Amino acid sequence: MTHHILKANCQTVHLGGFSHQLKPVLTINPGDTIDVETYTGFYIYDKAPPEFLTPEFLEICQYLPSEQKISSGPHLLTGPIYIKDAVPGDVIEVNIEEIYPRLPIGFNAIYPEKGALHKHFSEHKLRFISLDLEKQIAEFPPNSKIQIPLKPFFGILGVATPENRSSVPPGNYGGNIDNKELQVGSRIFLPVFVPGALFSIGDGHSAQGDGEVDLTAIETSMNGRIKIQLHKDLKLTTPIAETPTDIITMGFGQTLDAAFEMALQQMMNFLEHYVELSAEEAYVLCSLAVNFRITQVVNLPQKGVHGMLSKSMLPRAIAL
Repeated sequence: MTHHILKANCQTVHLGGFSHQLKPVLTINPGDTIDVETYTGFYIYDKAPPEFLTPEFLEICQYLPSEQKISSGPHLLTGPIYIKDAVPGDVIEVNIEEIYPRLPIGFNAIYPEKGALHKHFSEHKLRFISLDLEKQIAEFPPNSKIQIPLKPFFGILGVATPENRSSVPPGNYGGNIDNKELQVGSRIFLPVFVPGALFSIGDGHSAQGDGEVDLTAIETSMNGRIKIQLHKDLKLTTPIAETPTDIITMGFGQTLDAAFEMALQQMMNFLEHYVELSAEEAYVLCSLAVNFRITQVVNLPQKGVHGMLSKSMLPRAIAL
């Protein structure tokens, strides 16, 4: 096992999406660990206060090569990372070992024609929010004494597919999942669609409510440590995740109904395959004990729903 350090700079980040045509910025063996840097705020850097900016970030915003601008998505992603021996049909497992804000500041933005209530809040508003990294809180509004606990996570964890993908909607490749449960100690399993998987990561959030209703969270340049493993015998068609306490299935669709049905069906599939329940038993257990939550409603055209099954109820440890 080898440990790697992947800095974010003009040679190691790309903007706006996923592409199998991107040259890998790092090649690893399964089981390797990586200290990874990510940045956020490509399209608002010229409005940011000095404490939001670093020389590396400014260089990225001003000089990122055009061939590394994949789509119109706003997200800067670090990668892609090539995993040796990964081929289509395999599954990679990404373990989140550390996550922490790179800077003591993040931002939230409301954009016209975007967000759950865009008809009511149609004016562009950009707010920078200070982070108290010692107390692990953010106060919003300022001087209100309303303290938001910092619970950092990466909003985007995804792999490339044979077609170029925008970084905005999530899908079976992962991408802009925006699931706040994927914090330190969690792991996400992603199907592989192209040789090497070509995994990318970014869109750091210091805090987010389920739904992410105004389009953004506390968007934060984020660092972390991940470990990537490879599974040859784990057949998945959509992402699934595990936290220290829960199994999480995910659904994506153009409506919340469609996203919910997908998350429900994936949970039933998990229960049938790994817990050896019948389809009817799995359906009933989902009604009795699985919590389905809105992940996000703003990453159009795909809304997200996730199902959470407490591992404490299961009779034995489930080995994914």
